Amino acid sequence: MAGTTCEGTFITSASDLLPSRKMFCSSCIAPCLQLASPNCPLCREVFDPHKAKKNSAIDKQVNNTKGSCKGCGKKMSLAKMRSHNTSCSKLTKTMPKFSPVAPTSQPIPSNVPNRSTFMCPYCGLKNLDCSALVRHCNDAHRDDNKQVVCPICSCMPWGDPSFKSANFIGHLNVRHKFEYDTYVDFEADDDSMLEEAIRRSLSE
Repeated sequence: MAGTTCEGTFITSASDLLPSRKMFCSSCIAPCLQLASPNCPLCREVFDPHKAKKNSAIDKQVNNTKGSCKGCGKKMSLAKMRSHNTSCSKLTKTMPKFSPVAPTSQPIPSNVPNRSTFMCPYCGLKNLDCSALVRHCNDAHRDDNKQVVCPICSCMPWGDPSFKSANFIGHLNVRHKFEYDTYVDFEADDDSMLEEAIRRSLSE
């Protein structure tokens, strides 16, 4: 039971979009429903906001399904779980700390392209980090269907600076929910990183 946009457990009412039949958290889809002719956040299909229908089955399931906090063990409905997780002191102490897939101790060359901040390909707004670019484009350019080059992908060693994304907003929401430099060794190719990830998962 995960929202199509946030991929998180539903904590509010779920909404079905017609005719795309995709399901979103009500809080995630609320900004779209305020527009006269909104686009589906995932496929960009135009839908009638008046035909967005509450999914009462999911709503009921979220409120009736019980789960236990991994920190304190307290049982509660999934509807209350995320709110509890943000305030549970025992949970924050037991949460594993994330670490890069591979060590990044190699010296930093002087000619490395800027992979920390990016320019909006629609309006040219500069100095946006990855998360800020995602928020900006969703807020300011949700209805822009112009094909543009992804500024994040294009600066990567494997990126193609001439490739234009047909659905840039969807690409941002699916591919750039985290910072690449946290988990990626820019000097390694995809096969090497996959091999290292599999090796580490088998050793744990």
